[in-house]
Amino acid sequence: MKLGFIGLGKMGANMVENLLDHEHEVVVYDLSREQVDRLAGRGAEPSNSLDELVAGLSHPRIIWLMVPSGAPVDATLDSLVISLEPGDIVIDGGNSNFHDTVRRGGALAEKGIHFMDVGTSGGLEGARSGACMMIGGNPEVYASLEPVFKDLCVSGGYGYMGGAGAGHFTKMVHNGVEYGMMQAIGEGFDILENSEYSFDHHEVARVWANGSVIRGWLMDLVARAFERDGHLNYLSGIIADSGEGKWTVETALDEGVSIPVIAGALFRRYRSRSQENFSDKVVAALRDEFGGHGYTQKSRLQKK
Repeated sequence: MKLGFIGLGKMGANMVENLLDHEHEVVVYDLSREQVDRLAGRGAEPSNSLDELVAGLSHPRIIWLMVPSGAPVDATLDSLVISLEPGDIVIDGGNSNFHDTVRRGGALAEKGIHFMDVGTSGGLEGARSGACMMIGGNPEVYASLEPVFKDLCVSGGYGYMGGAGAGHFTKMVHNGVEYGMMQAIGEGFDILENSEYSFDHHEVARVWANGSVIRGWLMDLVARAFERDGHLNYLSGIIADSGEGKWTVETALDEGVSIPVIAGALFRRYRSRSQENFSDKVVAALRDEFGGHGYTQKSRLQKK
């Protein structure tokens, strides 16, 4: 299958390489010419502009966006829609707010253009070798795109969630759950760190990752972080967030649903910006391990 791909950051570039490995034809565009050229060297078809990318595709065109949520998505769509035709398909694989997705889907539908929202999980490793995808939009369009989803994901790791916005809604809740799980792991190691014992955190994580009730990928990742530094001295406890936890809490308030764990994890992230403890460092390390989100170095932490 041939498709266009816009946004060649950490996730997008890995997804393009995954598609190329599965013998899909991919026309790529990014503001960074270096990334376009690198992927052209891997077999992608380079383009110098959005118009050129669209021109390189046959109708009905399939165009996948992996750009930052909010204004960048709107700006990209505004530029694209001029060159698109009824029946073309645009996929937003980023972490957009589902309210924005519903609005965008409605606006494109008026022009006869299909808009699919794909919540993408699995971090950088998943993008490269098999992700998890939660997909919303027209079910018939979903069926036509299923070969692409199947190739990008691990076995059983994708599914149709419902109409416009359902994919991003599901991914929003997924990230809220992720907040709570990471916070619990961080707090557990905070107790160990402050105990009378001199625990080897890497060894604890290694054991917990093998056969325990709380085993899983997050535990594997925290073991990897502790292997690098048993006390995470290379980073501060400042935890960034990209908005999904806040959207989850806002949605729960609208629905009248009690989510104390997710809300508490979100507020802990806010608190981390002014007061550090070991649990925050664990969560910051986890975010960097699975998503390459980066972290604030210890030397840059401003005391308050």
